[in-house]
Amino acid sequence: MGFSAARMPAMPRLTLALLLCLPALAHGCPDWTPEQAAEETGALRTQLGRWDDAYHRDGQSPVADELYDQARERLQQWQACFPQTLAAPEAPLASSAGEVRHPFVHTGLDKLPDASAVRTWLANRSDLWVQPKVDGVAVTLIYRNGRLTQAISRGDGTSGQDWTANAQRIAAIPKELPGAGGDLVLQGELYWRLPQHVQALNGGAGARGKVAGLMARKELSDEGAQIGLFVWELPDGPLEMPERLARLRQLGFDDSAELTEAVAGPSEIEAWRERWYRQPLPFASDGIVIRQGRRPPGKAWSAQAPGWAVAWKYPHQQVLAEVRRVEFKVGRSGRVTPVLHLAPVELDGRTIQRVGAGSLKRWRSLDIRPGDQVAIALAGLTIPRLDGVVWRSPIRPEMAVPTDEQFNALSCWQPTEGCEEQFLARLDWLGGKRGLGLSGVGPGTWRRLHETGLLAGLLDWMMLPPEQLSQVPGLGERSAASLYQQFQVARQRPFTVWLRALGAPSPNAHPAGEDWASLAARSASQWQEQPGVGKVRAKQLEAFFKAPEVVQLRERLHDLGIAGF
Repeated sequence: MGFSAARMPAMPRLTLALLLCLPALAHGCPDWTPEQAAEETGALRTQLGRWDDAYHRDGQSPVADELYDQARERLQQWQACFPQTLAAPEAPLASSAGEVRHPFVHTGLDKLPDASAVRTWLANRSDLWVQPKVDGVAVTLIYRNGRLTQAISRGDGTSGQDWTANAQRIAAIPKELPGAGGDLVLQGELYWRLPQHVQALNGGAGARGKVAGLMARKELSDEGAQIGLFVWELPDGPLEMPERLARLRQLGFDDSAELTEAVAGPSEIEAWRERWYRQPLPFASDGIVIRQGRRPPGKAWSAQAPGWAVAWKYPHQQVLAEVRRVEFKVGRSGRVTPVLHLAPVELDGRTIQRVGAGSLKRWRSLDIRPGDQVAIALAGLTIPRLDGVVWRSPIRPEMAVPTDEQFNALSCWQPTEGCEEQFLARLDWLGGKRGLGLSGVGPGTWRRLHETGLLAGLLDWMMLPPEQLSQVPGLGERSAASLYQQFQVARQRPFTVWLRALGAPSPNAHPAGEDWASLAARSASQWQEQPGVGKVRAKQLEAFFKAPEVVQLRERLHDLGIAGF
C-alpha cells in the first residue's frame, strides 16, 4: 500500500474525504450557468493535466503539493455541483505509467479533512497504528536471492518506469539483503534528506520535487547521496503489523519500524500528528498515515485507496482561495493597494476573507480578476499573504483600474468623484495618532460625516456645531458633544503637529519657531540645506507648500486662528 497519496489516481467515485464534506458543499456551489460551469471545470481539468504531465513525465513540481490536492478536490466539488460537467474518468497518473508492471500494486490513500472525519473513520476499528506520511516519491524494490534486481517508480499504481540504474547509485537502497532469504518486494518512499527538519516551521521545502526531478534523469549524479529510503510495506510479508515491523528490523530498516507507533484511539493519534508536525524528523512529511495492523495479502490489493488505511494531512501552510472581488484602495499619499476579497477560507484556525496584493504594478503582473484561484499563506503566522495565482478563470471580466498618474501625494483634497478613498484616508491620518491625535475619532467617524454630506473639504468638520453633529446617523447627543469637544481640541494643536497632520513631507525638517510663510518661501535648493533632506524630498517639500489646494487649506487655517498659519 502506497503511503504517498499525492498525485494519486482520481477514482470515478467520490472520495471518502469529499463525501464527508458534502453537507457543507450543498451551500457552497458556484452561481454559474451550465455554460460557465462547463468552461470553468474544463479549464481546471486542463490545468491539472498540465501539472500531472510536468510532475510525472518531467519530474517538476510547478505547484505545491497541498495546492495540487486542493485543486483536485475543488474539481471534484464542482463536478458534484454540476454533474453534467463530468467527463470520462480522469487518470492523473497516465503520463507517469511505464512499461514495467509492479509485482504488487500501489494502492494510494484517501485523505481525511479533519479530526471529526478521523473519528468517523475510526468507528468500529481497532488494532490501530500511525506513521508519519513521508513527503517523497514512491518506489517498488525487488530483490532476488537477496540482491537488488529492479526498482520501479509508482507510475499509475499498476505499472511504472524502470528506475533500476538510478537506484543502484542511491546509497540508502541496499544492494543486498543478506537476511532476505529468497525473493522479496519492498514498497517505500524515496525522500530528500533534511536532518532536524520541522514541518511546522519549514514546510515541504520542495523536497518531493527534488527527488522526483533527480529520478527523472537518465543518469543520477552524486546527489543520490542526499536521497533516503523509508520502507512502509512488505506486500508479501506477514499480515500482522508486529510481525512486519520485526521483519523490517531484521532486514535493517530500523528507522521505518521505529517511526511506526501503536495507538489506542483519536487522542493518541492527534498527539502523534502534533508531535511529528512540530518536532524534528529526518525528512519532510505532509501528514500521518492511520492504518489497521492487519491487512489483506498483497495479491488481493487493487490500485485504489484501500479501506484499511487513510491519510490525515497536517494543517495547510497554503490554502486555495477564490477571488470574489478586487478593490483598489487609495491611501493618503496616493499609493494604490489592490485588495482581493475572497470566498472565506480557513488557515491555521483563522477565517480569511481578504488579502492585499501589494502594489498596483504587482497586481498588473499577476492580472488577478474575479474567479481566479490564488494561494494564501500567513506571514509571521498572523497576516494573510498572497503567494500567487494558482490558476486563472477562463472568464476575464472587465475592471475599472486606476492609472499610474491618477493619484499622488497632492491629489484628492476634496471628495470629488473617484477621490473619496484618498480623501477619507487624508482625514484618517489627520485625526489619528500621527496627526492631531483626536480621541475617539476614527475612519468610521469620517466616513459617517462624509456620507451625511457634511464634508466638502478637508477642514469642514472644524465648523460643525454640536446641534448639526447630533443629527448625524449613529451619533447621539452625548457622542456629538464629545466629538465637538475633540474638534475644538484640534484648534489648540501646535503648528508642527498641524503640518504633520496635513501630510507635509519630512516634518522634522521644520525648525521650531518658524511659521508657514517662512517655510513656503523656501526653494528646493534651500530645503536641501536642512539635515536629512535630499534632492527628492526637497522637491516634494517645495511642491507641497506651493500646491494650490494646500495654499487654500493654509488660508482657511489662518482665518480660523490656528497658530503658525
